[in-house]
Amino acid sequence: MKLHKGLAMLELKIQGFRLNPTLIWDDEMAVLIDTGMPGQLEQIRLAMSEAGVSFDKLKAVILTHQDLDHIGSLPEILNQSNNNIEVYAHAHDKPYIEGTLPLLKTDPNKMSKEQWAALPEQMKFLYKNPPKAKVDQTLEDGQELSYCGGIQIIFTPGHTPGHISLYLKQSKTLVAGDAMVVADGILQGPVPQTTPDMKTAINSLKKLLHLDIETVICYHGGLCNITEKKQLENLVK
Repeated sequence: MKLHKGLAMLELKIQGFRLNPTLIWDDEMAVLIDTGMPGQLEQIRLAMSEAGVSFDKLKAVILTHQDLDHIGSLPEILNQSNNNIEVYAHAHDKPYIEGTLPLLKTDPNKMSKEQWAALPEQMKFLYKNPPKAKVDQTLEDGQELSYCGGIQIIFTPGHTPGHISLYLKQSKTLVAGDAMVVADGILQGPVPQTTPDMKTAINSLKKLLHLDIETVICYHGGLCNITEKKQLENLVK
């Protein structure tokens, strides 16, 4: 779904669920924000093509955080590009993405026998063999990348220790990752079941209040147009 010039919200489907990575581009390059589950490379390639962007134009991947459904297809993307892509993430989530630490929410050692037994065999395999890839550049709160009109980094921990949201200055769009979700077109806060530190996650949303936001893209739920700041203010309250 094209939203603005050089901005599209992608839609990936897996087992009845939808994931919404964000693609931004200009004449020089394209940047992908989050990479879906393992095995979704072809869906990503097709979605990019439908947006009018060649996969060969992809020069950077920014990960909002370490969760499996956000980093899943990264190794495949890097392999297809002959590792000609820079990978960005926050330092706090870097060791999990690179595989030196097990992913926080899919570590088999932290699950009960009942939880493990309830998982499908495919998920058990992924949990035991999670994707991993090198993070080339770590990001800090307030940092700005010059790509595609400017990308401001907002450190929004709580969902994971290194969760970030991204403000796309050119289109006044917030890419929220999992800091928020959209349900029935309405912006909602982080999901308690998948957010280990809800207090920190809610406090993180305060950093968004000063931004001039017209559109929010949530990884789960997709698009929400902001008509007034109260939508964000109510989440913080």
